[in-house]
Amino acid sequence: MAKTKPSDPKIASLLQEGSLNPHPEEVADPLFASSDFFDSRDLVQVKYEMVRRVRIDGEPVSQSAAAFGFSRPSFYQAQAALEREGLPGLVPKKRGPRRAHKLGKEVMDFIQEQLSADSSLSASELTQQVQQRFEIQVHPRSVERALARHKKKQC
Repeated sequence: MAKTKPSDPKIASLLQEGSLNPHPEEVADPLFASSDFFDSRDLVQVKYEMVRRVRIDGEPVSQSAAAFGFSRPSFYQAQAALEREGLPGLVPKKRGPRRAHKLGKEVMDFIQEQLSADSSLSASELTQQVQQRFEIQVHPRSVERALARHKKKQC
């Protein structure tokens, strides 16, 4: 099923940047209901205003977090991210591993060695050999992607 592009350019931009608030309906703050400037769909703006309310206006953390649709722990995470990185710290980070952490140099050398000995080995067979040798589980698709990256580097 193909994904359709949002018709609203702001939603498309927020979605592309990863800062579209997944629950804008939970923002109960009056400013976000009565102003064109404040947009409950903008996650960075919502988090910033939540932290600002506590820091500048002296609003209690629990009250501010609830008004903006967040938990207290989420408030403290946003506050720490803002102090550490400024506004960019409020943009959600991609989740999960950033690279093929299981398929390091030693494992890839082993895979290349196995392929040199028998080029007909499938990714599934290679994952079984990796599991036996290194006692780690990897998905066959991860092996395929790692081999493609390795091949691309050689070209």
